[in-house]
Amino acid sequence: MLQKQFMYWCEKWLRLIMVRIAVRVVVTICLTVGILGIWVSNTPISNAQALVSNSVAVNTQEVSTASQLKATAPYATVYRSPECTCCGGWIKHLKAQGFRIKDFPTADMDLVKRKYNVPDNLTSCHTAIVNGYVIEGHVPADDIKRLLQDSPNTLGLSVPQMPVGTPGMEMGNRKDPFTVFSFDRNSRVAVFKDYPSSSTGSVGI
Repeated sequence: MLQKQFMYWCEKWLRLIMVRIAVRVVVTICLTVGILGIWVSNTPISNAQALVSNSVAVNTQEVSTASQLKATAPYATVYRSPECTCCGGWIKHLKAQGFRIKDFPTADMDLVKRKYNVPDNLTSCHTAIVNGYVIEGHVPADDIKRLLQDSPNTLGLSVPQMPVGTPGMEMGNRKDPFTVFSFDRNSRVAVFKDYPSSSTGSVGI
C-alpha cells in the first residue's frame, strides 16, 4: 500500500516538473523568435533589401514612363526611292530624335509629291507625312517638333534639294547654309527657319 502511494506521488510530481519545463521551453522559444525578428529588421541586410525593393520600384516606374513616351512618339511615314542612301540617313536622324518610322520605298516619287501637293520649287529626294503635315526633304527633327507643337495652319515644311550638312547629308565638317520653308495648299511659301553656315550645327544631327 505504501509503495503504491509512493509511486502515485512520484508520478504526480514528475508530471508537474515536466509541465513546468515545457512551459519554460515554449516561453524561451517565443522570446528568442521575437528578439531575432527585431534584430533582423534592424540589420544592414534588411536595409539593403529595402533599397533593392525601392530601386526595383523606381526602375519599373522609369520603364513604364519610357514606354508611355514611346507610345506617344509621332509616326513619320516616309516615301523614298529604294536607291536613295541619304534618305536612310535622314530616317536615322528622326529615329535618334524619338520619331517612329514607317518606311515606304517607291519608284514613283513624282506621284507621291503630286498627291501631297508639294510645290515644284520645294521638292527634294523624299517625302514624309507626320501627324498630317507634309515634310519634304532633309528637314531637321527640331523643326518638325516645333511644327507639331505650334500646329500652324500650313500644309508642311520643306528643305529644297539636298544641302550639304543637313540631317542625312553630312559630308565631314562642311555645312552649307539652308532654309526650312513652310508651304500651304495654295503653294504659298514662307521662311520657317534659316540655317546660316555658321549655325548649322544646331540642327540636332
